[in-house]
Amino acid sequence: MYETKKDAALKTLEKKQSKVDEINKLLDQEILPALEKLRKERMQYMQWANGNAELDRLKRFCIAYEYVQAEKIRDFAVGEVEQIKAKIFEIDDDKERTQVEIKEMETKISQLTADKEASMGGEVKALSEKVHALSQDLVREVSVLNNKEDTLRSENENAEKIVCSIEDLKQSVKERATAVRKSEEGAADLKKRVEELSKSLEGHEKDYQGVLAGKSSGNEEKCLEDQLAEAKVAVGNTETELKQLKTKISHCEKELKEKRHQLMSKREEEVAAENELNARKKDVENVKLALESLPYIEGEMEVLQKDRASEIDLVQKLKDKIRDLLAQLSNVQFTYRDPVKNFNRSKVKGVVAKLIKVKDSSTMTALEVTAGGKLFNVVVDTENTGKQLLQNGDLRRRVTIIPLNKIQSHTVPQRVQQAAVRLVGKGNAEVALSLVGYDEDLRNAMEYVLVRPLYAKPLMQQRRCNNSNFATISIQLLLGILKLQITDLLPVHKKFVDLKKQLELKQYDLSLFQGRAEQNEHKALCYISSFAAFKLGELVKKIEQELTEANSTVKEKQVLYNECVSMVLMLEKSIKEHDNNREGRLKDLEKKIKALKSEVQLASKDLKGHGNERERLIMEQEAVIKEQTSLESQLNSLRMQINHLNLEVEEQKMKVVSIRKNHDQAQSELDLIRKKMKECDSQISSILKEQQKLEHKVGERKLERKKLENEVKRMEMEQKDCSMKVDKLVEKHAWIASEKQLFGRSGTDYDFMSCDPCKAREELEKLQAEQSGLEKRVNKKVMAMFEKAEDEYNDLMSKKNIIENDKSKIKKVIEELDEKKKETLKVTWVKVNNDFGSIFSTLLPGTMAKLEPPEGCSFLDGLEVRVAFGGVWKQSLSELSGGQRSLLALSLILALLLFKPAPLYILDEVDAALDLSHTQNIGRMIKAHFPHSQFIVVSLKEGMFNNANVLFRTKFVDGVSTVQRTVAAKQNK
Repeated sequence: MYETKKDAALKTLEKKQSKVDEINKLLDQEILPALEKLRKERMQYMQWANGNAELDRLKRFCIAYEYVQAEKIRDFAVGEVEQIKAKIFEIDDDKERTQVEIKEMETKISQLTADKEASMGGEVKALSEKVHALSQDLVREVSVLNNKEDTLRSENENAEKIVCSIEDLKQSVKERATAVRKSEEGAADLKKRVEELSKSLEGHEKDYQGVLAGKSSGNEEKCLEDQLAEAKVAVGNTETELKQLKTKISHCEKELKEKRHQLMSKREEEVAAENELNARKKDVENVKLALESLPYIEGEMEVLQKDRASEIDLVQKLKDKIRDLLAQLSNVQFTYRDPVKNFNRSKVKGVVAKLIKVKDSSTMTALEVTAGGKLFNVVVDTENTGKQLLQNGDLRRRVTIIPLNKIQSHTVPQRVQQAAVRLVGKGNAEVALSLVGYDEDLRNAMEYVLVRPLYAKPLMQQRRCNNSNFATISIQLLLGILKLQITDLLPVHKKFVDLKKQLELKQYDLSLFQGRAEQNEHKALCYISSFAAFKLGELVKKIEQELTEANSTVKEKQVLYNECVSMVLMLEKSIKEHDNNREGRLKDLEKKIKALKSEVQLASKDLKGHGNERERLIMEQEAVIKEQTSLESQLNSLRMQINHLNLEVEEQKMKVVSIRKNHDQAQSELDLIRKKMKECDSQISSILKEQQKLEHKVGERKLERKKLENEVKRMEMEQKDCSMKVDKLVEKHAWIASEKQLFGRSGTDYDFMSCDPCKAREELEKLQAEQSGLEKRVNKKVMAMFEKAEDEYNDLMSKKNIIENDKSKIKKVIEELDEKKKETLKVTWVKVNNDFGSIFSTLLPGTMAKLEPPEGCSFLDGLEVRVAFGGVWKQSLSELSGGQRSLLALSLILALLLFKPAPLYILDEVDAALDLSHTQNIGRMIKAHFPHSQFIVVSLKEGMFNNANVLFRTKFVDGVSTVQRTVAAKQNK
């Protein structure tokens, strides 16, 4: 019911949308272009009307300013002539005074020259001779000082040599001390060797005594016969232990072989059962891995579809907004269809406004004024292309076409550029064509469009407009991306659903196998056999460990036995050799003893020699120390002599300083006199310069007088011209006489302080040019036509708004239907969930069941079946047995039917796979939960018969099927 109402509302919504589209088409194709054209013509008409009034005001303002300026110049010229004549008289007086000053300066220069020659000649000569004598004394004393410094330098070098010798002797002392230390170390080594030789000698003497006593060496406590007896006893004990270990090893190997055979048979039985279970688990894992490897998240497809629907709504809103903006910029849009088949659209270059790129945005208004309506002309390559467009291009509005091969460009004359620079200043006037960028092949068209020559920076304003196309393009791009994502996800989504179904089948198969394994008695036998195999394995490990330990013990005992046998043989051999070689060994030991004694003597002799060498080195060290002491005394005396020389050098330096001081004093006096002479010369030169300045001043005064005389003549001519100009203006413009008193007064139309007359003149010229162009294009009837078109537009927009309101109401109804659907589903879920839990707990006592949404989802996204046994909720339905799942499915079906009960139900052997207790529970459940419905139940079990009100039995009687009806006795209430 909800879906039917929703479909009807959607159909109505589509009809409303079609009406909106018709209105939009009518607005785009007819109303808005006509309205935009009339709006522009109205603006031109209003601009023309306002311009006429402004033109008359500016003309009067400029004429009044010319009249006032001419009167000012006429009145100002009379007084200015008298002032200039007074200046000429002052210049003549100043010139006479300057000539008198020049004569006085010439007299002063001759007097200064005579005084300098008389006073400073003899004094300079005496001071020069004194400076020369002091210079000779200074040179002599400086040479004495240099000799003494050389002597001091040589003595310092000798002292440094002695210091180096002392350092060498110190090094020699250290080397001899090192040699003494090494000699002592060598003596210690020899002493140690002597001690070792002495010990070796004592050991050989001890061996000699042992051989005499019948021992193999002197260190042994027992003789060889006693050692041989002990070795034979050890051989017997080791041999007995070896035999016992070998017997134990043979017994363990036999037992190990039997146990291993039993263990292998047990493991083969286990492997057969495990292989089948592992194969089924592996199938389930493979399907899970394949499902996880898919680059798909469950629910991703639905999210993308929802995003796409919201973006489509946003696109529609932006299209409406763009349509409104395009209505305001309709002249920039140029649409046409191909006039001929396979028409080359590159021949049509486009609208001029789209073909130029403004370099500075502040010049946009200037370019609009310069180009005017030519900005909306269309540029094509040839006149043939323009003709085809006009005849077959299906143009929606009137356009002016510029063919590149026919258009003639114009350049701005140099005199016009110069006049503009004079008006607005250099740097403020530029050619309009230089303010834009364009393709080179469009130059002729651009020169034709931008024919107005100049652009004045202070008069222009910046104009901006917004464009919403970018938002629409980005949304459409996002829609395309969403569509591509959905297309790419479709095969992955399909594969995901297939793998999910396959996983459920594999899990169901695995649970069936595990259920059969639980019901099979062989399961218990497997547990028993696996426990026995474990015990056997432990026993085998223990036997193997004992066998390893026994083998290692046998090896150790075998090695010990061999050692004992070799010891017995060696002792027997030693006894025989001892008896045979006793005399030879004694002789060898005697020889060794003699050799060691001689080595001890030699070592003692070397030790004594090292002692003598050490004493010699000590004596040499003492001699070097004495030599070092004598050199140090020489160094001290030499340093005393150096100090004395230093004092003499200092005295000589002081003497040289005093002579140099006298010399410098005399030289400074001589320099002072020479400086005074220079000052006198400079004073004379400064007077000469001042004289030259005065002469130059006299020349300038003459030139200035001549200029002032010329200025007097010019101003008299200007006064005459201004008087004539004032008379002509009064004669030509009669209104000057009546409004003359208002000229220059603040708050009136002739306020020259608040309004710049230069700018007013520029505005006047500009306005005259604009008005002459507008007068030819203006439409006098445009106001009435615009009001009519605007009424049609408002009527259509009101209809469109009504339809849009209806659409919003329909959408609201759809939302209300969705909300009611959600509430109904929630009520159904709660009712079915309660009945489901109640029916299942009746069919299977001690259990609970419920329907709940998956984790993180709502009931609208789907429901999961959850089952609990004894208060513990199962993680998966695969943990249930086949009968339990049958009862669960039956409970869910009956709970759904109980939401809206039917009068009659038919059940066909629903208890076929159930035991007797479950069959009785089904009968009791039907009586308890469906008291107002009738059930026809087909069953073969006694538990169902007991709960029936009427029982129909079928059976064969004499080969014919018969039906027997039995009515159960009514129970007492």
